[in-house]
Amino acid sequence: MKEKAYYEKVNVKNETLLRNLLQKMPPYCKQFFIGIEPTTSSRTRIAYAYDLNCFFEYLHENNPLCTKKDITEIPLSVLGNLAPMDIEEYLSYLKYYEKDGVEHTNDERGLKRKLASLRSFYRYLYKNEMIGQDPAVKVDMPKIHEKTITRLDIDEVANLLDEVESGESLTEKQQKFHEKTKKRDLAMMTLLLGTGIRVSECVGLDMDDVDFKNNGIKIHRKGGAEVVVYFGEEVRSALMEYMVERQKITAADGSVNALFLSLQNKRISVRSVEKMVNKYSKLVTNLKHITPHKLRSTYGTSLYRETGDIYLVADVLGHKDVNTTRKHYAAIDDDRRRSAAKYVKLREP
Repeated sequence: MKEKAYYEKVNVKNETLLRNLLQKMPPYCKQFFIGIEPTTSSRTRIAYAYDLNCFFEYLHENNPLCTKKDITEIPLSVLGNLAPMDIEEYLSYLKYYEKDGVEHTNDERGLKRKLASLRSFYRYLYKNEMIGQDPAVKVDMPKIHEKTITRLDIDEVANLLDEVESGESLTEKQQKFHEKTKKRDLAMMTLLLGTGIRVSECVGLDMDDVDFKNNGIKIHRKGGAEVVVYFGEEVRSALMEYMVERQKITAADGSVNALFLSLQNKRISVRSVEKMVNKYSKLVTNLKHITPHKLRSTYGTSLYRETGDIYLVADVLGHKDVNTTRKHYAAIDDDRRRSAAKYVKLREP
């Protein structure tokens, strides 16, 4: 029997998790998740489920009509009778609360996501005439104060790849592992920096997803779309060197086709790649917290600087909305405009 692809395994795992989460919520929630399935990924549905579960737990603890009921017994009428102010109180509660002795906080982005989940839920219920009003739509989205986009400078990229290749600055203990993982780490880092793919897309690669004839990799985007992303000679060289090593390894069951393997010969995890990126990037910069997503931003910045084509950057990065791309790389346009000031001289000094 053919081994399931990575993204298929992830979808099955997420679907199982979603069903377990739904058992803790009122029965009418199931219909909502069936309704949004055609237009959302399994990962998005899991996020919605966690957010809605948090909302129902809040109602159970704070709404007089719900405190004596089990969460699964909370009726639709309670949701329909909530006012916008009730939802605003819920958002205020989310900024800081304790659950099972653990403190939880939500920043602007966390609040925005939870309100977006609640809005989608209410919109579905209202559209399908399960409730008579939609109070969530009347609640304003939290204002997001944009953070500076962190990315590596050109010299930092070169230094980072040098560190991955040599391992000279690593601790003695790290250097022992480095000998075993050097070609794999260099291939992954070069691929992430040279294509801008997401870390989930990277770990999901199978060996037959790499096409050296056309210098392309087949990846599965968020939402399930299958696309080919092309790479340059530096990525090709690093991948080919690693591939020679990979073909000699007997992978564990369930990871036979995986391109990148852990030391246990299983498909490498997203968390392991995050740790790897953090380990090497600390050798290059202490001031920037570099994650795989920051490597993606670094690639997008380089591509935009070289081409000036925001639509190309959006397409390669897999952004559905070019405004998402523009928001991330608008600062580069500002840099260009600032540089104009030094070119025009009014009087000789």
